[in-house]
Amino acid sequence: MSIFKDKTLLITGGTGSFGNAVLKRFLDSDIREIRIFSRDEKKQDDMRHQLQSPKVKFYIGDVRDRRSVDGAMVGVDYIFHAAALKQVPSCEFFPMQAVQTNVYGTENVLDSAIAHGVKNVVVLSTDKACYPINAMGISKAMMEKVAVAKARQLGKNAGTTICCTRYGNVMASRGSVIPLWVDQIKAGNDITITDPNMTRFMMTLDDAVDLVLYAFEHGNGGDLFVQKAPAATLDVLADALKELYKSDATVRVIGTRHGEKLYETLVSREEMAKAEDMGEYFRIPCDTRDLNYDKFFVDGQEKVSVIEDYHSHNTARLDVEGMKKLLLKLEMIREEIEKQN
Repeated sequence: MSIFKDKTLLITGGTGSFGNAVLKRFLDSDIREIRIFSRDEKKQDDMRHQLQSPKVKFYIGDVRDRRSVDGAMVGVDYIFHAAALKQVPSCEFFPMQAVQTNVYGTENVLDSAIAHGVKNVVVLSTDKACYPINAMGISKAMMEKVAVAKARQLGKNAGTTICCTRYGNVMASRGSVIPLWVDQIKAGNDITITDPNMTRFMMTLDDAVDLVLYAFEHGNGGDLFVQKAPAATLDVLADALKELYKSDATVRVIGTRHGEKLYETLVSREEMAKAEDMGEYFRIPCDTRDLNYDKFFVDGQEKVSVIEDYHSHNTARLDVEGMKKLLLKLEMIREEIEKQN
């Protein structure tokens, strides 16, 4: 981690699942300071008492409020921008709230970073931003566009590098289905599934941190990075949890919720046409075209019509045994299973 030696890292939305995973990774490193920026004073207080670390500093604020962002930005070298509204149903009912946080909030963070000479910003996005059908995904897609546009305006030799990461379902993150189903199993209730054939990419929080660090080290202005990930159907995930917890819980299908997709796309066909295969990752470089519209009519791409999207229906598919192995990488699952055994 020598690239972070004696540097200051700001994590917006730092009290969330991603922020906690980053802290776990960095606390014993040679980084000088980690700043947690969020509007949730209770979670900050819990984190402060749990960590008791002089390396970690806490800033109450909201990305919607540029002045509070500026107050946390002085002296920052690097930013992981994770603050967002992420729940699909709540964003469906309150779409302008998603816009205020995910779009305007991101612009505030980026403008402040540029003004304060921050060297590198990684903006965290989601598979729902690709071919979005719900308000959360649309707001995240606009967030990506804002980040890429800022990077394009700054140019090649910019003092601030802005790039994005896009990842799928982060297992056991706050608000995800795994903690819900574990609670249902432990309470002896039915497991509620929207659609058993629905597929989702499966990533651990460690995978998400690895992706952000990879983008941080290899990204150019406006790049978008995607980690290749396996997927599973919801019925496979439910069966894997039932086997791990030795449960005979009934699976009850409740139907698809507001704004949900049958499968998630991580890279669109149009993006795959220019994506660079980096082994475990795809890198989608920034579109550097300007507003000279002639180029849009004379420089087409034939590849777009024959190439496929990269989505959770056509990626590597986990069976129950493979899903169990992946679940056991999660600390909360592993500890509970060990106690149970």
